Amino acid sequence: MSVKNPQTREWQDLSRDHHLAPFSDYKQLKEKGPRIITKAKGVHLWDSEGNKILDGMAGLWCVAVGYGREELAEAAASQMRELPYYNLFFQTAHPPALELARAITEVAPAGMSHVFFTGSGSEGNDTNLRMVRHYWALKGKPQKQVIIGRVNGYHGSTVAGAALGGMSGMHEQGGTLPGIVHIAQPYWFGEGGDMTPDAFGVWAAEQLEKKILEVGEDNVAAFIAEPIQGAGGVIIPPETYWPKIKEILAKYEILFIADEVICGFGRTGQWFGTDYYDLKPDLMTIAKGLTSGYIPMGGVIVRDEVAAVLSEGGDFNHGFTYSGHPVAAAVALENLRILRDEKIIERVQAETAPYLQKRLRELNDHPLVGEVRGLGMLGAIELVKDKATRTRYEGKGVGMICRQFCFDNGLIMRAVGDTMIIAPPLVITCEEIDELVEKARKCLDLTLEALK
Repeated sequence: MSVKNPQTREWQDLSRDHHLAPFSDYKQLKEKGPRIITKAKGVHLWDSEGNKILDGMAGLWCVAVGYGREELAEAAASQMRELPYYNLFFQTAHPPALELARAITEVAPAGMSHVFFTGSGSEGNDTNLRMVRHYWALKGKPQKQVIIGRVNGYHGSTVAGAALGGMSGMHEQGGTLPGIVHIAQPYWFGEGGDMTPDAFGVWAAEQLEKKILEVGEDNVAAFIAEPIQGAGGVIIPPETYWPKIKEILAKYEILFIADEVICGFGRTGQWFGTDYYDLKPDLMTIAKGLTSGYIPMGGVIVRDEVAAVLSEGGDFNHGFTYSGHPVAAAVALENLRILRDEKIIERVQAETAPYLQKRLRELNDHPLVGEVRGLGMLGAIELVKDKATRTRYEGKGVGMICRQFCFDNGLIMRAVGDTMIIAPPLVITCEEIDELVEKARKCLDLTLEALK
């Protein structure tokens, strides 16, 4: 990016000299310097060069109610003045955490009325790993240790989160643990071959039963999955997938963990992705939309039957300094109030999500687009060389080319390989959706021209 503001260069120098960024190519970042974001309002960001950018990713899938909500800032400030911090260890609690636990369970699926708080979704999935193993030990089955995840699933970047997820790049950098195995993902466009989507959905689901039998039901503690794989590329399972998974789970004595970090709090047009697919998880990981990203917070919502076993089991030797942090809890409470009172999720379901999905699918006519898919406030655009065969531009890095054009033309759209994905704030308007789609089409045109 060209730099005109001297302060931009100063900040980029600070980045080069002092900052180790997450999920970054350090050599490349050192050469280019980061884009410096300085302010935000609604669904737009501004960088230090004065460029206005439509945030098509809601930060990292999290800014549900949009930027600049004074109510959330005030909730944080007010709680800081009253009780800025205290822990939940050693038989101690405080009102914000307790009230938030109740508020979460009021919108959670029926029969899930207990919450364990963490600082992030990654910590939530660490908690899941320990909680399900502890649960089975209390049930007299300590050998039930194995957790089944999915290839290309994402469950965070702590060691346990990376191990539960199925991303090879993370596994190669210290992200593996024993007792965690993976099955195929329900990614028809990339891996369905000649099967129909429905046939592929059944096949992908059947891999769960195959793995349970391979490992042995007596050794399997849980299956963990996102309702829709987010970081893997907005992979929306074929319609046959979840019904078959539910059928398999009903046959075996294992727990089901739904990772709702991305899907939770309205992104599918329902409070949770499990509501959309009518799933019945035993544990649900939450974060991101819980506070709209204004302050870090995560947790695990636990089914009552599981909580009942834990409550009779003595000490659960697990927790975090910032579990249920009072300021985070106060912000989350206000965020949930905004979602509820402003009927944001209802508007997503009835108005803006259908409009977004309709407008996105207009991009199917673009020569570079092999598939457009989406659900709620999630979307994916597959970039291909040949539409009929779903053949990619091998070795071209088309997704990264497109992402750079997006940056340069006022749109944040993320690249997962050669799949472009979006997850805008839930408060995006139809007019702003028009802006998003028009900018996306322009960037697709520029990408196609660059490939020629």
